[in-house]
Amino acid sequence: MNFPENVKYTKEHEWIRVEGDTAYVGITDYAQQQLGDIVFVDIQTVGENLEADEVFGTIEVVKTISDLFIPVAGEVLEQNDKLEEQPELVNQDPYGEGWLIKMKPSADANFDELLDAAAYKALING
Repeated sequence: MNFPENVKYTKEHEWIRVEGDTAYVGITDYAQQQLGDIVFVDIQTVGENLEADEVFGTIEVVKTISDLFIPVAGEVLEQNDKLEEQPELVNQDPYGEGWLIKMKPSADANFDELLDAAAYKALING
């Protein structure tokens, strides 16, 4: 299982990677393995400002639909359009081509509440 050091993690199994004044958000390698084959990603929040831990979309697998929670407060700028045709990218490359949204964190976004790779690994290994 992959635990990149250049991202922060949530207890709900999302990750966030800041690049300049924007950030990429996706689900972790652990999450995609637990979910199984992803068949649809639904994000209806582009252009909205959300608070940390609010639902920004859903991810659908063969047997269930799971909510996606935004890691920090900010504006959803865009969704990954490639996922409309290729939702399996989330399974194949969760930290790269399988990112879900690009967002602009708010000025008061609290990254300190997020987990680093070691803390996230400890969380899922119980």
